[in-house]
Amino acid sequence: MACGALSLTIPLWSHLTSKFDSKRERAFKHQPTTLGIACSNSSPDLPATTEKLQNDASVTGGAYDFGRATKSLTQKLISYPKKVTLVRHGLSSWNDEGRVQGSSNLSVLTEAGVRQAERCREALRNIYFDQCFSSPICRAKSTAEILWQGRDEPLVFIDSLKEAHLFFLEGMKNVDARQKYPKEYTTWREDPANFNVNGVYPVRNLWGTAREAWKEILLTPGENFLVVTHKSILRALICTALGLGPERFRAIDVNNGGLTVFIFNQNGEAMLQSLNMTAHMYSEYMYVY
Repeated sequence: MACGALSLTIPLWSHLTSKFDSKRERAFKHQPTTLGIACSNSSPDLPATTEKLQNDASVTGGAYDFGRATKSLTQKLISYPKKVTLVRHGLSSWNDEGRVQGSSNLSVLTEAGVRQAERCREALRNIYFDQCFSSPICRAKSTAEILWQGRDEPLVFIDSLKEAHLFFLEGMKNVDARQKYPKEYTTWREDPANFNVNGVYPVRNLWGTAREAWKEILLTPGENFLVVTHKSILRALICTALGLGPERFRAIDVNNGGLTVFIFNQNGEAMLQSLNMTAHMYSEYMYVY
């Protein structure tokens, strides 16, 4: 899904004050004229913010508020409303070869994948992020390292962003896996929530892992985060934020280098702002939000 362009861009942070404002001002100081997506935020604990959101919505057609639209991912108040940008790693060698990847660390970024990561970096160049979280698996790790070049804070690698473990399917070409394990492969493709190996359900387990990742990210000090990871865990992150179960696993798709943006109120409740933005893959597009 390519994001829509608005003739008026209203930065989210224009109506929130924090100790990070001076850093954000530096990030936007030399920003060129560019199209952007305009985002707003709100919280039942911040009446001024809600009022600003209502004013923005009258101009942009955005939502007035989203309290209780989804369940809290933190089960407690967080210090600030937050914005999280999710990024899928660039094209990998096993993507290119049509292999099942899973949690294997043997699939690496291709030259095309490196270029995709560089395009992501340039598209996000004018946005200040407090922190970048990444899967430690090499194809995501390499993407994060490229994306984060020139940023001050160290990368944070967390295990809860690792890809699902797919046992004996990992490393197999899809065509070979279909022939050798027809029952298991068909279940993985057509009914992934019920795919299991010796009673272990990788997709169902991924939902618990995604909730752990969300808690770790949202309870970290800061307001604007970048997250680099893999397709299956991205599906789980998106679905858990929206209150969807594992049976909706294949209802979400995210391209290599695709960007998805959520905002969270202080209750830890999510609203999806943009899904799988890819304009930067095909042009010199720069985002402002």
